[in-house]
Amino acid sequence: MAFSNPVYDGGFADPQIIAVGNEYYAFATNGPLGNVQTLTSRDLVSWQPVGDAMPVVPGWTVPGWVWAPEVAVHAPDRYVMYYTSRDAAADRQAVGVAVATSPEGPYVDKSTSPLISQVAEGGSIDASPFQDSTGRRWLYWKNDGNAIGVDTWIYVSELSDDGLTLVGPVHRMIKQDLPWEGTLVEAPYMVERDGKFHLFYSGNAYDKAAYAVGHALCESPIGPCVKSGDPILSSSPDAAGPGHNMVLGDWFVYHAWDPEQPGTDTKGRTMWLSRLTWDGDTPVVQPPLTQNPLQP
Repeated sequence: MAFSNPVYDGGFADPQIIAVGNEYYAFATNGPLGNVQTLTSRDLVSWQPVGDAMPVVPGWTVPGWVWAPEVAVHAPDRYVMYYTSRDAAADRQAVGVAVATSPEGPYVDKSTSPLISQVAEGGSIDASPFQDSTGRRWLYWKNDGNAIGVDTWIYVSELSDDGLTLVGPVHRMIKQDLPWEGTLVEAPYMVERDGKFHLFYSGNAYDKAAYAVGHALCESPIGPCVKSGDPILSSSPDAAGPGHNMVLGDWFVYHAWDPEQPGTDTKGRTMWLSRLTWDGDTPVVQPPLTQNPLQP
């Protein structure tokens, strides 16, 4: 049975979805619904607004700057959210962490400073949690180097069991070094499959049609990684600038914008689904289709 993209046509940049029981919860960058925009669905296609999952931000942040929230499910009554916001003292983006007892929140961050703040490297954004098959938890993120004209790296560090602190060394994984990536890589998302690790990431500028999703095959959660080369998801006649993806089973979740109405702000980026299949260790992703012939 077919469905129509975007599955949510309100401004919903940098989407992430978790499954809890029979419900799906989607989170996105600040917008009309609040600091952490939140939706719910039973089928991944019909979404209803819930509101703001983090109505109060900590004092170290600048109001109105909450980007790319992602939630790790620790238990039926424990949800840990990683988000980006402006570190007022440093005047750079930084990563914070907040906790809730239900998936829709409210998420509370009691900290007095960010979890990650790489001021000398332009700041830190796009944190993404991952739990491997052994139970170890990891956090991936990007230094915001393009903000100051330096390299952008995807970083990773192991997390404590409670998800609130980094433990062990910080590792650099990949940086922008392919022509299509332009001046940056960002939005990391890790998947483990058959004992191998697949790092998805976005490259180029989010408000350009050249924005796209890349893939790298990694030997472990910390690398080393080998990039696949060309993007695995890029602009189509139906949608431009697909990026900031995550994976939910056989589906790629990402934002994109109408080629006739460039998505130069949060409002222009809407939530899309594309089918994900595999050819050995190579992910194969449908191009963005307004009328998708498949059904989640």
